[in-house]
Amino acid sequence: MADDVMTNTATTPSLMAQEEPIHQRRRFVHAFMRHRLAVAGLVVITLLGLAAIFAPLVATHDPYTVDLLAAGQGPSTEHWLGTDEVGRDVFSRLVYGARVSLSVGFVAVTIYTVIGVVLGSVSGYFGGLTNGVIQRLTDTVMCFPPLIIIIAAVSITGPSIWNVMMIIGLLTWTGICRLVQAQFLSIREREFVEAARAVGVSDFRLIFRYILPNSLAPVIVAATFGIAAAILTEAGLSFLGLGVQPPTASWGNLINLAQSATILRQMPWLWAPPGVLIAVAVLSINFIGDGLRDALDPRTGQS
Repeated sequence: MADDVMTNTATTPSLMAQEEPIHQRRRFVHAFMRHRLAVAGLVVITLLGLAAIFAPLVATHDPYTVDLLAAGQGPSTEHWLGTDEVGRDVFSRLVYGARVSLSVGFVAVTIYTVIGVVLGSVSGYFGGLTNGVIQRLTDTVMCFPPLIIIIAAVSITGPSIWNVMMIIGLLTWTGICRLVQAQFLSIREREFVEAARAVGVSDFRLIFRYILPNSLAPVIVAATFGIAAAILTEAGLSFLGLGVQPPTASWGNLINLAQSATILRQMPWLWAPPGVLIAVAVLSINFIGDGLRDALDPRTGQS
């Protein structure tokens, strides 16, 4: 009988420890699913992502095949969204353009999130001189208009998809850095951190095992909104001729065709579809960000 009591006593905390994360995940999913716009946005982005991944299967034509005999044709059963000025299928170029535009958004945000999290963690945890140096560097980068610096950097390094990804990632990490630093300044003084420090846990383990996981919720939300901003930045650079270069298709350089007054008035099928897709993708990602913000908020009502 005593052995049974001891066994139950030993296993109960373990079961409770397992049930708590399960309950948190259920609460998160329930809170996110209640945000209908976020769910709709997730569906849209998933469909766009699948179309980009399986572009060779989704596209009806080769996006780079030139057919001068079909140049400038409007939408038809053969070419669903018409053809451009050299006869390339617009729908197929839109599908392949999704690969570029979405990739720029996700890769650039990954780069600047990693930089911001590392610098913000070190700054917020160690404080003192380390914090001062990192924050003065952050202030310096934030002093310059991001878009102007990005345009100047792309002009120097040359326009390409990889340069756009790297430059956006390397110049827009300041917001994440400040966010993580503020989280660390708050969390490092809590009891569980003091207890871990008292038993000899290393600084590296304290940062990445105890404090950082409790700081990730606002970072995830900020990174989600950052994807939308990166897509818009790539579109703007490509529209100016400083982003992804033809014949590679991206939503931004497809809109670039609208600089011609003739195309703007007489061939709306060339610039309206990529503009709509950019708007839909950005709105969908922003809706997802709103949903994540509500679902990760501890003040959200419990299910």
